[in-house]
Amino acid sequence: MNSLTADIIGICGSVIFIGAFLYANISPAMNKILFNALNLVGAVLLLISLSVNFNLAATFLEAVWGCIALVGLISALRSRGKAS
Repeated sequence: MNSLTADIIGICGSVIFIGAFLYANISPAMNKILFNALNLVGAVLLLISLSVNFNLAATFLEAVWGCIALVGLISALRSRGKAS
């Protein structure tokens, strides 16, 4: 993958993060599944970008952010299953 493609993928991940943050701040009743799924996708896209344009601090941040989003997504899916 070339650097431009990696940058485009990283920008898409950033846009998804910004969208999730905006959603969390304007939604009267936040859907935790959607919020965590968007954060997970954003983290994965940024990690893909960082695999080409490596930065240790950013890679660490995105890996932790992705793990938190994954745990949140699993928790939200389990809560949804119990409520059904």
